[in-house]
Amino acid sequence: MTEPPICPLCGRPIPPGARQSLHHLTPKLRGGKGGATVLLHQICHDAIHARLTETELARDHASIEALQAHPGLAKFLAWVAKRPPGFHARTPGPRRRH
Repeated sequence: MTEPPICPLCGRPIPPGARQSLHHLTPKLRGGKGGATVLLHQICHDAIHARLTETELARDHASIEALQAHPGLAKFLAWVAKRPPGFHARTPGPRRRH
């Protein structure tokens, strides 16, 4: 049996059946089409896009380390780290677009 992948943002395993998605480290709309992607929990991916615009992602947060250093995401990551690996909840607030 293989181990489930680990979410590089929160460090928790992504179990089979858990909501998950690929995140482009550089947004596709900002030159990242065909670029590096990472598999994240859906809740972690939603948290990124709820806090940062596509421009902010491309300019200042195009790595896992930069995302983890963002104050709003760091607070979220501390909170979600205490949840079970398959946990999902709606991310409050509108998704930011560009």
